[in-house]
Amino acid sequence: MNKLVLATSNPGKLKEIQAILNPAGLKIIPQSELNVTDAEETGLTLVENAIIKARHACTITGLPALADDTGLAVDYLQGEPGVYSARYAGLPSNAERNIEKLLKALEGVPEDKRQASFYCVMVLMRYPNDPVPLIAQGKWSGNILSAKQGENGFGYDSVFYVKEHKMSAAQLDPALKNLISHRAQALQQLKKLFDQSGSKLD
Repeated sequence: MNKLVLATSNPGKLKEIQAILNPAGLKIIPQSELNVTDAEETGLTLVENAIIKARHACTITGLPALADDTGLAVDYLQGEPGVYSARYAGLPSNAERNIEKLLKALEGVPEDKRQASFYCVMVLMRYPNDPVPLIAQGKWSGNILSAKQGENGFGYDSVFYVKEHKMSAAQLDPALKNLISHRAQALQQLKKLFDQSGSKLD
């Protein structure tokens, strides 16, 4: 397996996943190049949505498909926006409006109660009816800032403070982010699972 269709239309995700997996010799084909539309995300969990997206792309293209679903869970908001992170402020999805809604929901909340974690679930399906898709997940913990900082990244990166590096995710060098983020953790775990299954991702 050296060719995968990536079940996302998010250019930020595509760039990060290609940066992490391309050195392993994999050809990552975005679903848009194969005329695959976005699947309707009807799941109630990140795992369900990732499976839905991977199966959709796999069915249409006949290729193994890789999909992720990612959510930001804020402790003070009891896990919100969670599975609805990309469409927190409604559809069509808009990162700026999502951030505005999040900051408004946390207005006046002290710094020590603004803990949050990014979660990423990666699913690799070899064929549409794959009974044992490979599933990996990563978690990246931090705090929600009261205002945006930084220009890199996408989504909620500009308000996600990474304590270890004393800056927001949007201020991190992209290469560093691709080593420590929730998506990087999930992809590294997925590579290990793939190797254990008797195949190789590198």
